[in-house]
Amino acid sequence: MAFTLDANDLTGLTAYLRERKWIAPDESISSAEKPGEGNMNYVLRVRTNFRSFIIKQARNYVEKYPSIPAPAERADIEGKFYELIQQNPILRSFTPEMNNLDLDHHVLTMEDLGSSSDFLFLYKEGKTLDIEALRQLIQFLSVLHQEFTNETVTASMENRAMRQLNAEHIFNYPYLEDNEFNLDEVLPGLQDLALTYKTDQALKSRIKALGDRYLTDGKHLLHGDYYPGSWLKTLAGDVKVIDPEFCFLGPAEFDLSVTMAHLIMADQPESIRMEAMAVYKQPEKFDMKLMNQLTGVEIMRRIIGLAQLPLSADLEGRKEMLKTAYALIMGQG
Repeated sequence: MAFTLDANDLTGLTAYLRERKWIAPDESISSAEKPGEGNMNYVLRVRTNFRSFIIKQARNYVEKYPSIPAPAERADIEGKFYELIQQNPILRSFTPEMNNLDLDHHVLTMEDLGSSSDFLFLYKEGKTLDIEALRQLIQFLSVLHQEFTNETVTASMENRAMRQLNAEHIFNYPYLEDNEFNLDEVLPGLQDLALTYKTDQALKSRIKALGDRYLTDGKHLLHGDYYPGSWLKTLAGDVKVIDPEFCFLGPAEFDLSVTMAHLIMADQPESIRMEAMAVYKQPEKFDMKLMNQLTGVEIMRRIIGLAQLPLSADLEGRKEMLKTAYALIMGQG
């Protein structure tokens, strides 16, 4: 029987959980509510007479943008990612405990981390990432990339359908001259500013090559979307990592490039970026040129693509970021 997660249908949710023995016979649901604004999935915090937990379901579209199709199997991959990394005590300490996974309905349940906040506040003017939090976040990547490779990961983690979706929005969609996304609605003047890059054939050729590299299977298990929206701080002050639905086996440079790009867009001090590079333990044959190019791609796609951020930068500030991104992609300076 089909199941659709719905905060307004506690009867259906209770029946679903009881049928799978995910709640006890004498356990009853008192409430189910969204813990925050999600992008990809439908997520609820469920409270019972005994406890609380998080339940999430992946539909065959992006929750925030229902017109954009997306593979529902991303929840299955996310569940496999949690199962894999919970074998490592360091990585396990950074992530919520996964409890259950339903492959038929693309549903998983996990530990409720309680009241917590993501790191999207970093995009506000004058906000700086705590150095200890930075070190922990980079340690997570170091351990993930070192310990989980195509030589040690036995589960199928190619995640090709999600990679195709992500590749479209990173390496192609932002550079379409008429993609029906009016950037002036984000910030007046941004549409004309973006046109400079949308019509640069040398740039687009370089980005296509990087996109091909992204779609090629690689050695290291990646989080796949390692930016402030995937980082949490709990009330107890613990740093946590969530939402690995874009994970795949690929180039380690990709994860670190995303982080570095967001540190730049959040206008973090150079000392923070240097510390990130110092803490990260580079795998063998780590390619700094590739990392810099992918850093530039992430900056550019976040400024002129659909996946917008709550940046405090004005038009002139974004213009400078795009110049930085261009130089990184083209290997200038």
